[in-house]
Amino acid sequence: MGTRERRDRSDSVDRELSISFSKSAITFLKDPGSVALTAVGGYGRGELAPGSDLDILILHDGSNKADDLSQFINDFLYPLWSAGRAVDHSVRTRAQTRDIAAEDIRVALGLLDLRFIQGNKDLFATVDEDSRDSWRNNQKRNLPKLRESLEERANRSGELAFLLEPDLKEARGGLRDINALHAIEASGVVAVALERMASGQALLSNVRDVLHELSGKTRDQLLLTEQDKVAAEMGFADADALMLEVAKSARSVDYLMDLTWHRIDQKSGKSWLRKKSSPEVARGLVLENEEISIKPGYEISKDPEIGLRAAASAAQRGVPISIDACIAMAENFTALPTPWPRSVREDLVSLIGGGIEMLRVFEALDQEGLIAKWIPEWAHVRFLPQRNVLHRHTVDRHMLETAVRAAALTRTVKRPDLLLVGALFHDIGKGFANKDHSEYGEELILPLAKRIGFDEEDCNILGLMVREHLLLSEVATRRDLDDPATIALVNERVKDPDSLQLLHALSIADGQATGRTAWSDWKASLVSTLVNKCLAAMSGTKPVAQPELTPKIELTGEISLAIEEGDGIFEIDVIARDQVGLLSIVAGVLSICRLEVRAARTKTTNEIAVFRWTVATDPNVEMPSESKLLELLHKGIHGELDIGRKIDERVDNYRRNPGIPTPPPVVTVMNDIATSATVVEVRMHDRPGVLYSVAKAISRTGVDIRAAIVSTLGAEAFDTLYVTDVAGNALTEAQARLLANQVENLLNTYL
Repeated sequence: MGTRERRDRSDSVDRELSISFSKSAITFLKDPGSVALTAVGGYGRGELAPGSDLDILILHDGSNKADDLSQFINDFLYPLWSAGRAVDHSVRTRAQTRDIAAEDIRVALGLLDLRFIQGNKDLFATVDEDSRDSWRNNQKRNLPKLRESLEERANRSGELAFLLEPDLKEARGGLRDINALHAIEASGVVAVALERMASGQALLSNVRDVLHELSGKTRDQLLLTEQDKVAAEMGFADADALMLEVAKSARSVDYLMDLTWHRIDQKSGKSWLRKKSSPEVARGLVLENEEISIKPGYEISKDPEIGLRAAASAAQRGVPISIDACIAMAENFTALPTPWPRSVREDLVSLIGGGIEMLRVFEALDQEGLIAKWIPEWAHVRFLPQRNVLHRHTVDRHMLETAVRAAALTRTVKRPDLLLVGALFHDIGKGFANKDHSEYGEELILPLAKRIGFDEEDCNILGLMVREHLLLSEVATRRDLDDPATIALVNERVKDPDSLQLLHALSIADGQATGRTAWSDWKASLVSTLVNKCLAAMSGTKPVAQPELTPKIELTGEISLAIEEGDGIFEIDVIARDQVGLLSIVAGVLSICRLEVRAARTKTTNEIAVFRWTVATDPNVEMPSESKLLELLHKGIHGELDIGRKIDERVDNYRRNPGIPTPPPVVTVMNDIATSATVVEVRMHDRPGVLYSVAKAISRTGVDIRAAIVSTLGAEAFDTLYVTDVAGNALTEAQARLLANQVENLLNTYL
């Protein structure tokens, strides 16, 4: 088993065919030297597997009569067919070969492996030279065809590294991709780092050989029922150990393919439709040729946060990270502090929240070893197969797929950051012998979440999500939903409505990522019914408590403020005499100063409004001084600053680079009996001027904003505002419903 065996197998067939080819040519052709027998494809490379077809090309110079040529071909091939040999043959002249190769990319690729066996060697040499010259000279025509064919095949056969029953030849990262990389190298357009996939190529070829021998069949799909036998034959401890190496090999091939196309695009000057470069999109990062790259001259080693900042920027814009940037970040890696700074944790959440665009960003970082450096727990589940017919993917890919689906459910929960992180790590406890993966997953997620920077309460919620991520599905399908004991069982283990909603969203994402066999409309309906009954038993969702704020500064005149810096984040305290629209004015001024609001608390008492803002600066601007910010606030209060126009300009710029598709905004209202106020909750993707737009919409309706709690969680904004009518009472149901519709409609106009 190995390269030598495949070569010996090919040589043995060569000897057999040479004898019969010469005999048939002498018998039926006037000029036996007018033909040549050649091998193409895997046979041409001398890599004949036990179950491979014999791919042969019979060349002729056109001098023979059609009947004589036909009798010769039949006499040569008939014994092979009678013996049950699978032969894929073509009969062509030099000109015919050249013409069909120009039209059919598969033929052109096969000819790159053309090898002489018997007959007219000069005829073979001319066709071989034609084929190689044509491949090199027509790379602009051939490579796009090759790329398209690879994409079509990947869509049809999936990704070898993540499939539980992969096709070793056809799936993405498999043997056909390996051949394609050799073909790209032969084109001369770029140098392909073939050594990066050498070990992977050897392993996949060996696995295929053993599969053919043990199954006695020619197919290349490695079924679950055959994996144990193949593993034993190859000396692996078990099928899981085998499939782990198969996944690693496929990932190395797939990564090299991405790297190679990236370099081809760079060399060809491909710039898509947008401008080739832009100013910094985040500290140390620029957008060049639709890729996130490191700013020239930036010292990566002095910035341990740049990796996840780059990942978040790429995922949210729907573009890849430059391969060169990934390599540079790996070579100049600096460990993050423990716990992670808040900005880094938010970048991780933004990366996960990128949905489908997150996958290629995550994979690039994973291939360079950065994910395991940031999150050592990931190393164990990387490439880890699942011996479960319900699952389609390896453990790591399943968790990524779950996170992709969770990104579409962020409007259904109050803490999208916890949903996204919980989705990414919900199966982190898999692959440990004699351990329940849910219970052990809780043990792993608690210190991991703490290291990432979540507080104790959030860590416990993540622990609950990991421990109970199967609870709702199991109870919904196995217990009587009309039995009060069923509802009591769930509520005893989950405790509060917010956690239940997080668990519901995780159940949906997990089920969808597993596949239709695990998540049907029927099952989704049962889980939804269970959750609604549990929420009803919990008496609904309790509104967020109004903030308690004690001013750190004294009011002097109309408005006062103070700025305090800490670890790249600024805290701005503002105190002012209350007036209609004050919240939107302050929020608008911060937005036009290009300050990113990470969190905010506001409270109005005795006609004095207190604001506490936590902000970060845009990489292309500096934090304004206290005097400058105070000047802008005065102008805003007195109508001397057209905040709306400047916000619209920022939104227009945002629209020109909208990034990834996101769910629409959701606005809900409820009355809080404890404070006689109506609570307005806004959940949406973050963008410039969110709070300004929300506050302005509410102010236009003539209601008073008494308090607000603003949170930016990754790339998601969650704003809670307490409002009353002019008399200080909660809104009526009709008023509240109208307010929600007005705010939602306004926010949708910005999408």
